[in-house]
Amino acid sequence: MSEITTYRGLVFGAIGVLAETSEIQRQAYNLAFRQAGLDWEWDRVGYREMLRRPGGMRRIADYAAAKGDLVDAEAVHARKVANFRAGVLREGLTPRPGVIGMLQAAQAARMPVAWVTTTGRQTVELMLEGLSGSLAEADFAFVGDRSMVEAPKPAPDIYRRALEVLGLSADEVLAIEDTPESAEAARGAGLDTFGFPGWAASDRIFPEGVPVVTRLSPDLLMLRERV
Repeated sequence: MSEITTYRGLVFGAIGVLAETSEIQRQAYNLAFRQAGLDWEWDRVGYREMLRRPGGMRRIADYAAAKGDLVDAEAVHARKVANFRAGVLREGLTPRPGVIGMLQAAQAARMPVAWVTTTGRQTVELMLEGLSGSLAEADFAFVGDRSMVEAPKPAPDIYRRALEVLGLSADEVLAIEDTPESAEAARGAGLDTFGFPGWAASDRIFPEGVPVVTRLSPDLLMLRERV
């Protein structure tokens, strides 16, 4: 027999779970290339393929090596970060489908919600600024960033840190992730996980045991347990 019960905690994963930023990021790269005097142009198809490997600075260095160009990858990446910030502040960000409804449902149930990205703190703050009016840092019981762990995703470290702060066990918490690598981090920490891919990962295969959805719903907070 089984009964329907709810999770006791909810974890949103990477920044792409909350808002779609891929196109703003791509445009920020291309502007950085022009600013650096490079005749590079990353189109949507090529950029999507590049996103299979994390790390913006490494992405630039690898591309330069393939082109045979001598490039200061760190400097170009810094320009990209500044351009991305300007784009977010100019255009703002829109929460992805169902994010706010799921957040509000968890809050109504007095369920703590965490956000467990392993990007830098500056990017976390920028995302919050871009999403202001829709959500705020105060909506989360824990907000993770790269400085809090030795190893970023797909290592499960940030999830384990979140569980410690929330005071919950892995089997009590649901994770939402936007890429297969980030889903591996959640599963590695023992959490039930839903894949919620954005544009960059919509054609990718998520790990076994990770159902994929195109929209978040409060119904996902229901857990079927055997008793």
